[in-house]
Amino acid sequence: MSAAGRSTALPTGAHDGVVAEGLGKRYGELWALREVDLDVPPGSVLGLLGHNGAGKTTAIRILTTLALPSAGRASVAGLDVVAEAARVRERIGLAGQYATVDGLLSARVNLEMVGRLYHLPRAIARARARELLERLGLLEKADILVRTFSGGMRRRLDLAASLMGEPPVLFLDEPTTGLDPQGRNDLWTLLRELVDGGTTLVLTTQYLEEADRLADNIVVLDRGRIVAAGPPEELKARVGGERIEVTLASEEGLTSAAEALSAFADGQSVTAPEELRVTMPARAGTRLVEVVRALDAAGVDALDVHRREATLDDVFLAVTGSHGSPETPATEALAR
Repeated sequence: MSAAGRSTALPTGAHDGVVAEGLGKRYGELWALREVDLDVPPGSVLGLLGHNGAGKTTAIRILTTLALPSAGRASVAGLDVVAEAARVRERIGLAGQYATVDGLLSARVNLEMVGRLYHLPRAIARARARELLERLGLLEKADILVRTFSGGMRRRLDLAASLMGEPPVLFLDEPTTGLDPQGRNDLWTLLRELVDGGTTLVLTTQYLEEADRLADNIVVLDRGRIVAAGPPEELKARVGGERIEVTLASEEGLTSAAEALSAFADGQSVTAPEELRVTMPARAGTRLVEVVRALDAAGVDALDVHRREATLDDVFLAVTGSHGSPETPATEALAR
């Protein structure tokens, strides 16, 4: 159904978080998003994962009223994103992939201006701006023009702007891009505090550690469709089993390592040439010493061989890593 002809009724089970039913977006004959269902209860975190072009940003744009859906319905903070778009915008905060703050203003003035746009009294806007500048490590730079800021500083200021109105629902599109490890950790701590205080958070990210640490539930998109969904621990359990990970001295040994590991594999090995690493799902009862012996017999110069539990990286690769390849038991389980 087109946006113009869609029902204005809220999705079944709509609440003060985020709900979507059959959400889709089409550009000509191309569906950028198709049949997406979401349910993000108030005070929880949804992580949207996927390759570039998988549909993550399209979903965020629809949910934040920046784009009309071609199909389906959605509500944010209990409000229909099409029929009540203006009211939705009053109830959300958004930090996109690129900082949108004004480089010709200081950080403090940027935030106070956003506060005034939220109709905050001047004194409250000033106090809120100072609080956020301090929490995000920008207070010492508060009165310097933003055009002099580094990319990471701009990202932090953009996030501060999205928080000025203390929105009950917050959308973050790859929020930690450009941040150093310490800045990323600080931001994670702040976001967890916000969620513990009742904020609903939807974030897209390419940092799987970020999703694992923050998200209560994860949705993996691939070519506009949901290919896996569930809590992080559940998704990792569905992939199942332990992994044997081998780091090599040179790229020349990758093929030989993968062949040597195949005797112990409970599924397809994954090769990462840029990291000189081969990872395989290990068959039950595999002994590490046997793996080392097989690699040595194949003449593989291994710098490190170790066993680990499944991670979100393994989940992501299982459902998106090889387009058009036959389904494996792991991908079938994740799709359920």
